[in-house]
Amino acid sequence: MILLDGKKAANEIKDEIKKEVLFLKKKHNITPHLVAILVGSDPASKTYVMHKVAACKYCGIDSSIVELYEGIEESVLLNKVIELNNRKSVHGIIVQLPLPKHIDSRKVTNTISPEKDVDGFHPLNVGKTVLGLPSFLPATPKGIVELLRRYSIQTKGKKCVVLGRSQIVGLPISILLGQKGDYADCTVTLVHSKTENIEEEIRQADILIAAIGKPGYVKKVMLKKDAVVVDVGISRVDNPKAKKGYTLMGDVDFDDVKDVCSYITPVPGGVGPMTVVSLLQNTLSSAKGLIS
Repeated sequence: MILLDGKKAANEIKDEIKKEVLFLKKKHNITPHLVAILVGSDPASKTYVMHKVAACKYCGIDSSIVELYEGIEESVLLNKVIELNNRKSVHGIIVQLPLPKHIDSRKVTNTISPEKDVDGFHPLNVGKTVLGLPSFLPATPKGIVELLRRYSIQTKGKKCVVLGRSQIVGLPISILLGQKGDYADCTVTLVHSKTENIEEEIRQADILIAAIGKPGYVKKVMLKKDAVVVDVGISRVDNPKAKKGYTLMGDVDFDDVKDVCSYITPVPGGVGPMTVVSLLQNTLSSAKGLIS
């Protein structure tokens, strides 16, 4: 079993981004700028945003956080997004999810300019992704494909099962891996809560992408021998013995399956860091678009 070390791969990518950012500054006097909008005071959301800010700082990318109170009116949030769309110095805009229940997340996503939608959630970018046209790819699926690339994992003709059909991970990664190209060309099956005989479907997977948010759901009895396992899930599980009172766990029972897999991502330290660097790559691409 070989660990798909997302932290190591992400650090390599950050060094590559850092060089490109430095060149962009020196040659064209452009500094990529990512703005994160954070609504409310959810500790997990704030932690995720701070990880992104730290990564930006390392790479020489400017970053800003727009913190808004939880009860903010939807119209005020939308106006803030429009203001950032119109600000030429801003190249990427992300809105940290989840948003409070009184705000329509889709409406907010759709308001972000497609040219600054570095999360890859805008319908225009989603449509281009489906058609295989150049676009901002959703950060987590983009990171997963890049991780497979970095470890030279063959995908052509392989059976890939995607567990979960979210619009953020499941659907887009199923599209990317099913398209023509390097580190694609999979035969993809998308399984979800309404799938019959779900364990039998998973057992056929040469590559399993698990993204359902159910800690420890996938056991070794569900897996094909030497399967490649990419665990996207990350949940807090109560653990009185842990220093923080909880343990982070993925959708896959790591200790149970590790001897069956050929490759597997750890949680944390697998897909998460790749998601962050994908956002930075998209922000850099947005800034570079200004010199075309």
